[in-house]
Amino acid sequence: MLEHLDLLHGIAGLMVGILVGLTGVGGGSLMTPLLILMFGIKPETAVGTDLLFASITKMAGSAVHHQRETVDWHIMRRLAMGSVPAAIVTLIAVSTFGKLGKETGHVIMTVLGVMLIATAVATLAQKKIAVFAKSHDRLDDREALIPTVALGVGLGVAVSISSVGAGAIGVTVLLVLYPALRVARIVGTDIAHAVPLTLVAGFGHWFIGDVDLWLLLNLLLGSLPGAVIGSMLSSRAPDHLLRPALAAVLVFSGWKLLTS
Repeated sequence: MLEHLDLLHGIAGLMVGILVGLTGVGGGSLMTPLLILMFGIKPETAVGTDLLFASITKMAGSAVHHQRETVDWHIMRRLAMGSVPAAIVTLIAVSTFGKLGKETGHVIMTVLGVMLIATAVATLAQKKIAVFAKSHDRLDDREALIPTVALGVGLGVAVSISSVGAGAIGVTVLLVLYPALRVARIVGTDIAHAVPLTLVAGFGHWFIGDVDLWLLLNLLLGSLPGAVIGSMLSSRAPDHLLRPALAAVLVFSGWKLLTS
């Protein structure tokens, strides 16, 4: 077992865990491009491994939010109604058409690059969007049903292909759809929804053969303590500096993936 332990992968997990704890942005936005650009991991393997990595780390976060009663299970079920079937259909398509050639990796890198840039925009705009949504007419619960399920479908497709989207983008759209909810409840609901989505997508990639279990273990060994450290530091970290810095990293990573 010791020969499979990799210090660099553990350090990468630690750094991503700290950043996730500090900013709340999902690890997929950081870990997947890191695995591809720095470690040369195949895009398919990076996405598949990162999805299971995200599902395990977000289980703990979901449990904490459940204890604090900051999960709206009604909204979470609506999201899952769209995202889980969409993830299954997307994975079937990837496993079927991906075998026809070597274009799958290029498609994944393109989608991932676009999603990273979109996540950067969402990260910077979240607070302004929240203020805007609260100052305008709100949808009632019935009117919000179809847009919420549609959001789930979009996240299911995007996350299954790129492992990115369930964090900053999901929270940003939910802020518009449900402006009356506290931000903590929106975040908790988004994290809880990410668990079944990333589990289904992650095990789907595992079935296809796109998961490296030893890589997953090395990442978790670093990320779990890293997330704790980041969460402890988050109250002291200046948000007005962290968000632009994180957005710049995401834009740079997205651009590198699109031009590779």
